Amino acid sequence: MTQASTVADPAGSRSTPFSSNSLRLSGAEWIVVLVLFAASLVFGPLLWSRIETFDPEPNYRLPYELGSDYWLYSRYCGRACSQDKTLIIGDSVIWGHYVRPESTLSGYLNEKTASDRFANLGVDGIHPAALAGLLGYYARAISGKDVILHLNPLWMCSRKVDLQDSKEFRFNHPKLVPQFTPRIPCYRAQFSGKASIIAERYSTFLSWASHLRIAYFDALDLPTWTLEHPYENPLKAVTLKLPAVDTYDEKEHVSWTQKGLRKQGHDWVKLETSIQWRFFKASVDTLRSRRNNVFVLVGPFNEHMLTQSSVEKYHEMKRAIESWLQQSGLAYYIPPPLPSELYRDASHPLSDGYASLAQQLLASESFRAFMK
Repeated sequence: MTQASTVADPAGSRSTPFSSNSLRLSGAEWIVVLVLFAASLVFGPLLWSRIETFDPEPNYRLPYELGSDYWLYSRYCGRACSQDKTLIIGDSVIWGHYVRPESTLSGYLNEKTASDRFANLGVDGIHPAALAGLLGYYARAISGKDVILHLNPLWMCSRKVDLQDSKEFRFNHPKLVPQFTPRIPCYRAQFSGKASIIAERYSTFLSWASHLRIAYFDALDLPTWTLEHPYENPLKAVTLKLPAVDTYDEKEHVSWTQKGLRKQGHDWVKLETSIQWRFFKASVDTLRSRRNNVFVLVGPFNEHMLTQSSVEKYHEMKRAIESWLQQSGLAYYIPPPLPSELYRDASHPLSDGYASLAQQLLASESFRAFMK
């Protein structure tokens, strides 16, 4: 505790409390502080976007370690939209979890059309409930564009994955799901945490501050980072250079059968009760309300990896999805399963699988009509 002393008033009429660690500002100085603070709130993110190096090349994808950097995702959306790209949006199947950036679906579409028209706006681990929030709060720049929206049926393979379980568990991208309503049964967080998440959605400054933590401070707040790096200057950590795009040695990735994975039996949920399906439809509504031309790609799911009873339930769900797409007047493509050896797991193709999928897509009548 700091001991306070008194200093005699020059007029000699009274004593003024004084502390060695006190800071006194005059009224004019407080005004200057408030003006500088307001300027940083308004102009800080804008100025930062001009000085931080960000020049995405063709086939760019958000680096894996920046998957929760929604400020950067918003910035990437703006860049891709300004270049009039066809945007491919979805989870790790679009992002390309086991392949190099040029070997993703967008990469092969660019190669086969001899262009750089297609932009990879996939985010690793982005399930439909989170994707609806990403599009709603951080992808406002996507308006009046051609959009390929991916639906991975894997997110509806069980009540738990569909977020229906009442028991709490951790899932991907909790900052993007509804914080209060509609309620996510398995999502529990403190009120203060939920309130800060909502504030960040509507404050560019807070979103930018989160970007700085994720990109330069290992996703830690500054006090925690300094404790873990006691001899490092935090200013030197801010290099103004974002992490490089992820690359993979594809020789290390083999098919699911070579990996020794077994067939699985999933308890597929019904569409009418599915939380993830409800949010997928919300994403479609959001994109359409912004005058985007939406094309839906379903799968390709690895049906070879399913038990017979699970395949039958999946086909039933797939028919229900197609019926809704038709009733909604959406252009879509549901590809047949790829050859078994072209899958790495239940939903991710290997490089040759993406090449085959791109070829099928370009050959489909619905996609050719969409591309006109």
